[in-house]
Amino acid sequence: MRAYAIGDIHGQIDLLHAAHKRVAEDRTRVGDSSSPLIHLGDLTDRGPASRDVVETLLQGHAAGKPWVTIKGNHDHMFSLFMANPNAHDPGLRPGLTWLNTRLGGDTTMASYGIENATDRPPADVHAEALSKIPQTHLAFLQNLPMSFKGAGAFFVHAGIRPGVPLERQTAEDMMWIRAEFHKDQRDHGALIVHGHTPVDAPEHHGNRVNIDTGAAYGGPLTAIVVEDGQVHVLTEGGRIPLTPKKRRFWPFN
Repeated sequence: MRAYAIGDIHGQIDLLHAAHKRVAEDRTRVGDSSSPLIHLGDLTDRGPASRDVVETLLQGHAAGKPWVTIKGNHDHMFSLFMANPNAHDPGLRPGLTWLNTRLGGDTTMASYGIENATDRPPADVHAEALSKIPQTHLAFLQNLPMSFKGAGAFFVHAGIRPGVPLERQTAEDMMWIRAEFHKDQRDHGALIVHGHTPVDAPEHHGNRVNIDTGAAYGGPLTAIVVEDGQVHVLTEGGRIPLTPKKRRFWPFN
């Protein structure tokens, strides 16, 4: 009944290494080498080292580490562009493309040695990307799961559609949902651990926990442990309890 989780990485490889170190230190303290560590998606975009992040996670999975990596909307947009440079994700407003600096696809391309992606025709960027991005990276991103359930919690990138059973959630909602999920105070049947919407510090709302603390914008990369119905933030000095802001639904049967 223990699981670790790390929030949205967004190409911040140094922060990822530091978060992995905090998890490893907690594992040593409690004598745990096998509980899952869930990365909540958005591995890429905005930060400077998306390639290094993908390679680190790919190698960890290949080595048999107890890691789970969930697909975020940015990872999906990367995969979508590589499959078809003219495709448009329905989660984006018309006219906004993944290569736009607001979304950060250009920084992901740069991490693979593909420069000035925003200012070039998408077809040209796509052709160069096909020659420079390892197929192993593309396959890894394409095949990421949308969620993970364990330790009494449901881990997902963005959240869930309230009132819909967890096993019937759509990929679009799990990667993109915001307001409808954030406003809902119902018990969802498990604590929902998510990222996607940056906050200044990790938040526990009783029925959900948000651990996207804005690594994409210069903020920290949060790592937590969920254990026996409790949530703790992992710091260099150890665990700090994260308590609900509102009424809590734990423990679950």
